Amino acid sequence: MRMSCCPRWAAGGLLAVALLGTSGVATSATPSRRQAEVAQRGPQVMPFDLAATRHVFTGTPSGGEQQVLVRQSGDRVQTALIRLHLAALREQFLAGDFSGPAQLHGPDMPGLASLRNAPRGRLQITYHDVPDGAALRYSSHDPALVDALHRWFRAQLDDHGDDAMEGMDGHALHHGMHHHPGRSTQDAGK
Repeated sequence: MRMSCCPRWAAGGLLAVALLGTSGVATSATPSRRQAEVAQRGPQVMPFDLAATRHVFTGTPSGGEQQVLVRQSGDRVQTALIRLHLAALREQFLAGDFSGPAQLHGPDMPGLASLRNAPRGRLQITYHDVPDGAALRYSSHDPALVDALHRWFRAQLDDHGDDAMEGMDGHALHHGMHHHPGRSTQDAGK
């Protein structure tokens, strides 16, 4: 099976990790129609179980950080899948390839066109492991790209519903990013 989210070298690793087993946690809230559509398309783009993970978006003055964490601490299978996926996304995004988010959220997703068309070198993206997941840190000195990142983060918060939350340390919290009720930073990894 060829996964569009990952380079060919990662597909074998994803298959090996997938054979170890899976774990899922059901969400309790009823998703909107849009959120249900995004969740249904999720497996086409993300190799991990969306219900077993949580996306955390934290805006900063120069961009922001996107974390994907397992809900059940110690879930090695989902953690490995998250790390493979985000490492591959970093490479794709640096090459201007945002086809995964476009496939999942639609080609008119807020901020996406600006990110896709950013001149090489204007958007920096770093990858790092975090406990129970991985993170991509985005930064730019271009205010228009920072704004595009913040709009992109807000759209993902809306589209992922209970599978996403806003980080609490972000500068952009005061500029329109919102917190989903019932979620806190402490339960991000649960």
